[in-house]
Amino acid sequence: MKADDGSSLEAAFASIAQEHADAIVVSADAFFFLRREQITALAARYVVPTIYELQGFVDAGGLISYGPNVAALRRQVGIYTGKILKGAKPADLPIQQPTKFDLALNLKTAKALGLTVPLSILTRADEVIE
Repeated sequence: MKADDGSSLEAAFASIAQEHADAIVVSADAFFFLRREQITALAARYVVPTIYELQGFVDAGGLISYGPNVAALRRQVGIYTGKILKGAKPADLPIQQPTKFDLALNLKTAKALGLTVPLSILTRADEVIE
C-alpha cells in the first residue's frame, strides 16, 4: 500500500491491522520521520509492534529502534568536509559505512502492547525509556 500523506498512513495501518501483521519495519525516510508522532500513535492504536531505524521514533512513543548512531554520522560528515575544504578530492576519499549502531527501547510502549522484553535485549539497549 502506498502512503504519501497523513490520511494514507491511516489507511495503511488499518490495512496492516486487517491483515494481522505480526510487526512492521519503518525506514529512516524523511517522509516517515516528519510524521513520526502520527506513525507511532497509529502503531499503538492498531497494536502493531513496530521497529524503526532512528531513535527519534522511540522518543515519540515507538517500541524499538536499531540503526546508525546519528551523532557519529554527523561527526564523520564534519571530518570529510574538513578534508575537502583542505583540498582533498571527494573522489579520492574512501566510502564510509556506519560503524556505531544504537538500540533504543520504549518500555512503556512494550507494556501497552502486552510485550515482555527479554533481559538480553534490555542489557544490550543503549537507551531505555521507561
